[in-house]
Amino acid sequence: MKKEILSLTMLAAVLCVENVSAQTSGTATANASASVVTPLTVINLNGNLSFGNIAPSGTAGAVILAPNGTRTFTGGVSALPGGPSVGTFQVTGENGFTYSITLPVSVSLTNTTSGGAQTLLANNFTSFPTPTGVLTGGSQTLLVGATLLVPGGSVPGVYSTATPFSVTVNYN
Repeated sequence: MKKEILSLTMLAAVLCVENVSAQTSGTATANASASVVTPLTVINLNGNLSFGNIAPSGTAGAVILAPNGTRTFTGGVSALPGGPSVGTFQVTGENGFTYSITLPVSVSLTNTTSGGAQTLLANNFTSFPTPTGVLTGGSQTLLVGATLLVPGGSVPGVYSTATPFSVTVNYN
């Protein structure tokens, strides 16, 4: 009886054996997708950044125009009536996306009324928001200010850039 049970067990084991081999390759699948978003744009809303009317003295100074429109004067520069205006830009793009802001390092303003006899330097550009913005509702107003360096004894006249300065925005 033991032999019969052993023989039946052996027979069952032989009949149940499958051909087993090692896998040498595999396959998986994946979907591809893309999300097309609204292009990011920036436009100038108010024309120009203006430091307003200023009165220089024999001493060098500066006019600091904050993005909120507040002017601060240092050194030998005083305020006169004729207010400033910050650069105002409209950034539009995909709702809820963030973007980075790149401002100029500096720009030269040339005296256009006295034959370009003197230039002033605007630097330390700042913005609100900074350094990134959020497109709540798909748009945001971007305000830009800067510092105007005024040498002592500056020649009176209207000073402006020969070419407009650039404000660049990029999706993060």
